[in-house]
Amino acid sequence: MRQQKHVRFDWAIKRLLKQRTNFVILEGFLSELIGEDIKILEIIDAEGLQENQEDKYNRVDVLVKDSKDELIIIEVQNSYAIDYFLRILYGISKAITEFINKGSAYGKIKKVISVNIVYFELGHGSDYVYHGTTKYHGIHDNKVLNLTAAQKRYFKKKQVQDIYPEIYLIKVNTFDDVAKSTLDEWIYFLKNSEIKEEFSAKGIKEADETLKVANMSDEERREYNRFVEVLSDRASIAETINFEAELKAKKLVAKANQEKEEAINKTIDKAIEAMITNTDLTDEIIAKTFSVKVERVREIRERMK
Repeated sequence: MRQQKHVRFDWAIKRLLKQRTNFVILEGFLSELIGEDIKILEIIDAEGLQENQEDKYNRVDVLVKDSKDELIIIEVQNSYAIDYFLRILYGISKAITEFINKGSAYGKIKKVISVNIVYFELGHGSDYVYHGTTKYHGIHDNKVLNLTAAQKRYFKKKQVQDIYPEIYLIKVNTFDDVAKSTLDEWIYFLKNSEIKEEFSAKGIKEADETLKVANMSDEERREYNRFVEVLSDRASIAETINFEAELKAKKLVAKANQEKEEAINKTIDKAIEAMITNTDLTDEIIAKTFSVKVERVREIRERMK
């Protein structure tokens, strides 16, 4: 394995990017992803939402408040979770309910953007970046339901979907390592922990300097190496489980095929026995009828004597 020049993004977001002086890095990533300039007012540590020590390495979860007073959840998930789509829903719901005062008008509910960086196959699709919003379509005319003029002033939004949560999914392992855009440059970093000299995405140059392994203290480097080792152990265990499951599945399929073939042969043998008993057909004709070798028919005839 080649030595990584930069630290992993999930490590950086836990240890380095929460520092105000490094907000520009996270702002750059979010700006490239969302497509507008994001200014961070505050990063709220959401580690307290984790239920156990296992999540320390498996998941990274931070909450960002931006200059529009909107909330951005950034979650990095390393291990496969079949219910991850619902985990996204839970995170959004928790953020909404925790950041509204009891008794406040619903208009005080904050807009939430959920950014999910996953290192496993999530759903079935060929792309590596997905964006989900909420729209209302008429079931008869298929037209989109819009805000009234008063609602636009009240919410300071143009469309209904601007009020509701947005979800971004980045399937890192699906990325083909070819950076065709500035967003791709960030995804290349997410996948490879490497920033190429020619990259020009927002915040990427600052990340190049700040996130270099060489700039870490001895203590940080030891802690980081431990972090990477644990992730490698988790990945190895998952790969072993998958391999053994596939091997077991192949054995079960082989056994099922064998049992099926035996059942078919028993059925054919009984049919041959019936034909020998009830007809005067030659062994050659019977064999041809059942598409078997004539020796098989002769063996059955011998057994029946």
